[in-house]
Amino acid sequence: MTTPETGDLRITNVTKRFGEFTAVDDLSLTVPQGAFFALLGASGCGKTTTLRMVAGLEEPTTGEIRLGDRDITRLRPYQRPVNTVFQSYALFPHLDVFENVAFGLRRRKLRQVKEQVDKMLELVQLGGFGKRKPAELSGGQQQRVALARALINHPQVLLLDEPLGALDLKLRRQMQIELKRIQTEVGITFVHVTHDQEEAMTMADTVAVMNAGKIEQLGRPAEIYEYPATAFVANFLGQSNLLAGEAAGRSGDVVQVAAYEQRFAVPAVRSRTDRGPVFLGVRPEKLALVPAGAAVPAGHQFVAGVVTDSSYVGVSTQYLVRTGWGTELAVFAPNGGDATQLAVGSQVTAHWNPHHAFLLERAPGEGDQTTPLLDSPDTVGVGS
Repeated sequence: MTTPETGDLRITNVTKRFGEFTAVDDLSLTVPQGAFFALLGASGCGKTTTLRMVAGLEEPTTGEIRLGDRDITRLRPYQRPVNTVFQSYALFPHLDVFENVAFGLRRRKLRQVKEQVDKMLELVQLGGFGKRKPAELSGGQQQRVALARALINHPQVLLLDEPLGALDLKLRRQMQIELKRIQTEVGITFVHVTHDQEEAMTMADTVAVMNAGKIEQLGRPAEIYEYPATAFVANFLGQSNLLAGEAAGRSGDVVQVAAYEQRFAVPAVRSRTDRGPVFLGVRPEKLALVPAGAAVPAGHQFVAGVVTDSSYVGVSTQYLVRTGWGTELAVFAPNGGDATQLAVGSQVTAHWNPHHAFLLERAPGEGDQTTPLLDSPDTVGVGS
């Protein structure tokens, strides 16, 4: 068995243009050796182009790509210690599972093929499937064969291009767990491209959210989800209620915000800015509902509204609440044993702990009309 090369994957100031269109725009990032790294973004954001440049299937217009101390920017694909697993599997239909997995070893004229292939099939839980043809396998099993075929070459980096996109929901979730298990066991760097936020958060140690060829935010999944850097990230990684307002600076350890003739306070440590146009963000599961007039927990902030929609989805009931200024807030209420369903048309108060809110910069004029912060130091919209 060969020992893979070591070192981080470093992409430095990489730009890729197709004519006048810039697919990747001055991108720099480092993927630590042994990490499970996800590039997350919508179609056309540049994530697959980035992956193809690492694989050698596209050449950067400018910039540099290195694996450890080795510059691979201009190397041909077969010269790179990199393998790619595609959504389409790309298995050889005329070869059985064993020979599909052994393909790379046979091309390199290596010995002890059977031992290595059997070990790899056991790793992906396909021991005993060696004589079957790809057409005899399910989609998930075919994806495992493609993964085994890539891993048996012991690449320094394994690139995964939407590898689970063709699977149904249940199987996709099973494969998410399996991919993470396999990555942990083999210790190879995985770079996973996906548009599926749940997939990225389930498997990756680090997530880079891409938009228009640039990285909007990079970090651990929980960090990005709980404290997004931009409105785009707040609504791409999960769902957020964003109230357009104006911030008037810090007051102690909070930032004062006016929105829709109400005043709010957001902890300064959860604020990306403290003055000017802002979005006050609260995730739907951080909001709670009580009937209008009912007590709100001390220290909570709140807005009044009316339930316009209610959807029971098992673990939670998802409500839409229309506020007095016309915006609809999403509220995900957990379904406990004593959970009370609120009927459409109910007058309610939506409240939240301010330590669960976050404050983002907002472009002037973006979002709804807001009310300037009043001179009075009193804050409304805060439970007592």
